[in-house]
Amino acid sequence: MNAPAKVLMIEDEAFDAELLTDTMQQGGLVFQAERVETSSMLEEALARFGPDIVLSDYTMPTFSGMRALDIVRRLRPETPFIFVSGTIGEERAIEALREGAVDYVLKDHPNRLVPAIRRALVEAEQRRERDRLKAELEESEAGLRRAQTMAKLAHVVTRPDGSFENWSETLPELIGVAPADMPKSTREWLDILHPDDRATFRNMSIAAGVSGTRIDVEYRLQRAGDAWVHMRQVIEPIPGTAGPDGRMRWFCTLQDVTEQKRVETKVRRLNRVYAVLSGINSLIVRVREREELFREACRIAVDAGAFRMAWIGVIDPQTLDGKVVTTHGTDNHAIYIRLTARDGMPESDRPASRAVRSKAPVICNDIATEPLVGPMREELLARGHKSFACLPLLLGGEAVAVLGLLSGEIGAFDDDETRLLLELAGDIAFALDHIEKEERLNYLAYYDSLTGLANSTLLHERLEQYISAAGAEQHKLALVLIDLERFKTINDTFGRHMGDVLLQQVAERLVDCVQDRKQLARIGADHFAIVVPGVQSEGELVRMVDERYRQCFHDPFRINGTDLRISAKVGIALYPNDGVAAETLFRNAEAALKKAKASSEGVLFYSPRMTEAVGQKLALENKLRQALENEEFLLFYQPKVDVNTRRIEGVEALIRWSNPELGLVPPLQFIPLMEETGLILDVGAWALRRAVLDHKDWLEQGLSAPRVAVNVSAVQLRKHDFVDTVIDALTRLSQLATHNTGK
Repeated sequence: MNAPAKVLMIEDEAFDAELLTDTMQQGGLVFQAERVETSSMLEEALARFGPDIVLSDYTMPTFSGMRALDIVRRLRPETPFIFVSGTIGEERAIEALREGAVDYVLKDHPNRLVPAIRRALVEAEQRRERDRLKAELEESEAGLRRAQTMAKLAHVVTRPDGSFENWSETLPELIGVAPADMPKSTREWLDILHPDDRATFRNMSIAAGVSGTRIDVEYRLQRAGDAWVHMRQVIEPIPGTAGPDGRMRWFCTLQDVTEQKRVETKVRRLNRVYAVLSGINSLIVRVREREELFREACRIAVDAGAFRMAWIGVIDPQTLDGKVVTTHGTDNHAIYIRLTARDGMPESDRPASRAVRSKAPVICNDIATEPLVGPMREELLARGHKSFACLPLLLGGEAVAVLGLLSGEIGAFDDDETRLLLELAGDIAFALDHIEKEERLNYLAYYDSLTGLANSTLLHERLEQYISAAGAEQHKLALVLIDLERFKTINDTFGRHMGDVLLQQVAERLVDCVQDRKQLARIGADHFAIVVPGVQSEGELVRMVDERYRQCFHDPFRINGTDLRISAKVGIALYPNDGVAAETLFRNAEAALKKAKASSEGVLFYSPRMTEAVGQKLALENKLRQALENEEFLLFYQPKVDVNTRRIEGVEALIRWSNPELGLVPPLQFIPLMEETGLILDVGAWALRRAVLDHKDWLEQGLSAPRVAVNVSAVQLRKHDFVDTVIDALTRLSQLATHNTGK
């Protein structure tokens, strides 16, 4: 020791204490000494002086040496204690050593004192060092145990045959068993592994044994009486332990990574929801149609969010029932999805319906055990779904739709993910609201809000498209403008509401007449427009306008129990005759309508010549229809003469029209019009019947009736029933002949 040794002497005789001091000095011992002779002095000195060694007499008047030994062992057990006495016997010495004394020295052999002191001091120092190292080791081991416990770590050493040689104290706790119930081998360890993971663990362990290299393996392990936990195991060969057969011992480090897996899964799920949110936000910027929003939202949920399926159902605000409008994912069959906002329906308790009615998300994290799934359970499980979420899309506080997300994982929707999914549903609802407002603005910009017909802006755009198509196909088209007469009077008399109802009814009748709403528009308070593409002729156009006029305005309009008869003025402009641009054609149609309103004419073309020609043609057409009813048509027979014999070989029937006002009208003035209007079919059939009857009359008069040829129009020949018409005429002749014979 470098510092002087502190020697505490327990001695009632001062002279004996001096002898001990001299002996130690003569032996070369460097020391500091104190003497005590009572138990109280001993306890005080032990606390104050802190001796390195205690020398004690065995027999003293106030207390015994054994009592002193007991005090020192109790207060400073690490301090060596040596008896120095002239009266201690062998038996007492052995007892003293057994009680904790390190040595004893007889006073009549002082030469042993210093060596005994030196040896005791050295041994005490060694004990202190061992105790220090032991304490450090124990502290280190305790720290390791604490660290392993906190990190959920453990280890096990396996022998070449797979039996467990030893394991850390934390291993039984890690797998949830008592130390006595620990598996004793790799074979027993396999029994607590998840059945799906056993083959992987076994194969990797065998591969490690063959290659002699470290491997990492992860598997699920069932804690005693607990759920499955995720375990990571590192298997490392212990160097220098291989036997003659090459097999060696292994050091296996195990860690419970369940929480790590849970966090990884949570982060992965949150990341996918963030990815969906990002995709939806990008979609909102560019999407303009509701169908595209729904379709792309479902696609993003599946592609970016890794959900197995996504669907959106829309609620009908009138019936409060819903239907799925789009789906995306591995399972595109949504036949099992039923939703309604009504109570008391068979579908009312289904999750999607609950979400709509409650206006709150409905989450199911385990389809196999969740009661609210109901009859859908088996079908959902059969399709591979394990959990789902139904999120209402709210507009103005009402659920107008619902977003459904299905996952192949149990517990896919925790609180954090649900919060983000609600944000996602809110974004989709915001986009839906934006689209509806934009559609409303577009509707108001292009459609008449009262009748639902296109307005003048949309009419001009469509008219340009119709003109472009007509120019490409070399067709004509007409723009027909209609102005209701006395509409202001009706408004002033019956009120604006009644006028609005009248306009709506006029629009409905026009739609019924035209059928294609794209050809119609309301272009003013009491003005409507019709685009007529593919016009073949002006006469056909006039007949069409006349027919539609009668269809629309012939019957009165009944409004609030009142019958209103309405008439209208019509102005017509033709492409390309009256303009090749939409603006020009529209302006000229307005000019024609203005002329019609200023005149007694109901229909006027922009071109006066066209109006006059069409008017004449229409008047002639009406006379022709009356001529058929009044039997004003005649057949003239032109003979066919053989120039050699001068005999009549046959006659050709020629139709003529004898009109009371016009007289005998030449065929070229009415035959083309009859072909154009289709009257030729009825008049031609009449001509066949008349020729047959005339031929019969000639025979009955005893005349040599020649063969009769009847001219037939190409229009008649194109009709599929032309042969039937001829047969019908001949059949009538046969029936008449039979009837006359019967008389």
